[in-house]
Amino acid sequence: MTHQVTLQVQAPRSGLFNITEQVQQAVAESKIQCGMCHVFLQHTSCSLVIQENADPSARQDLENWLARLAPENDPLYTHTLEGPDDMPAHLRTAVTHTSENIPVIQGKLGLGTWQGLYLWEHRHHTSRRQLVVTVMGT
Repeated sequence: MTHQVTLQVQAPRSGLFNITEQVQQAVAESKIQCGMCHVFLQHTSCSLVIQENADPSARQDLENWLARLAPENDPLYTHTLEGPDDMPAHLRTAVTHTSENIPVIQGKLGLGTWQGLYLWEHRHHTSRRQLVVTVMGT
């Protein structure tokens, strides 16, 4: 059996936003007890990560590290028409993920105790993002 929904997520600013509950709701609606949940983000300037969900300092350190890896206002960037955060957003997406696979166990996302699924918005402005959630199994 396969169940597929498209979720809209509003990211108010750059940063990591926990979307575990929204995706879990899609899994629950699927009635699938054992299988796989695939989450695909239909954008090129934000990403998905499975990350620490207890201590926010871990996520802050991750954000700071990625900002150093792909800084704004690099004079070598040529893709600059959409602002100083656009090219770094594309670079940050390139080194992270636009999709994640999570097992479905007894009708729930099979994440570990300290794991959460996050939308990582790399742009400064408010954006509505689309996620395609596909749940497959029995």
